Amino acid sequence: MPERISFEDQITKNKLKSALLMAIIIIFFIVVGYVISQIFDPSYFFIIMIISTIFSLSYTLISYYNSDKIALASVRAKPASQTQHRLFYHAAESMALASGLPMPRLYVMDSPEINAFASGRDPKHAVICMTTGSLEKLNKQELEGVIAHEMSHIANFDIRFMTLTAILIGLISIIAELFLRSLWFSNNNERGGRAQAVFLILGIILSILAPIAVRLVALAISRKREYLADATGAKFTRYPQGLANALKKIKHEHISRREMHAFNHAVGALCISDPFKKLSGLFATHPSVDERIRRLERM
Repeated sequence: MPERISFEDQITKNKLKSALLMAIIIIFFIVVGYVISQIFDPSYFFIIMIISTIFSLSYTLISYYNSDKIALASVRAKPASQTQHRLFYHAAESMALASGLPMPRLYVMDSPEINAFASGRDPKHAVICMTTGSLEKLNKQELEGVIAHEMSHIANFDIRFMTLTAILIGLISIIAELFLRSLWFSNNNERGGRAQAVFLILGIILSILAPIAVRLVALAISRKREYLADATGAKFTRYPQGLANALKKIKHEHISRREMHAFNHAVGALCISDPFKKLSGLFATHPSVDERIRRLERM
């Protein structure tokens, strides 16, 4: 029989791994900044940094403060009804009590797929959206497991964490883009020498590869936050099998391509399960469903 694992250990490990992956992105940012600063005049590099910061912060923070509205509008979600969706309300109230969080605003989107997502910049502005398929196909324990998973994203401030990740990725991408474009208009021969040539080559290589590398790291962070939400959800319900059974139902669903279009790709990353079910491995926003079920069943 497989050795039992503690959800507390899973929570701690996944938080540490998320922090480590975030540190890798920060290191990429420092290295790219250092190399480019060695190629250009410091004042010119300072201008690049200011422009990159303004663009990245503006775009990301606007999205952050309106994340719930944007996500709900993109899937045409409607407020849940306390009479029509009574089980949804009861399960959410139970999980709010178990987690010690404020009751989130509840929404329902029209889709036969079993899925759900949470959004909002903090627990006071949080929303949980369930598909009609989830409300029709999940029993009480499974529904509570899914809601506990989404409440865990709220409790762990995952929207805030991923927003910080997006800001850093945006900064690296914009800096790299500005650097590559500036090479067409600048003349670096006056600072010549072998060291300058080495930094120039390094700068070009990093500017091409760093944005790709940090996006892969960000996807790894996303997968770790899903494991973290599974473990935290198990802590809230004290019944990991509920979420495991919901994931089994998700795994065996057969959804048409037309029905998948109810989600856009930005919201797909927020969902409990990737609604497109296309990417795997390094390019996946979610870990393997089989592995998630295995871990939950060992808790």
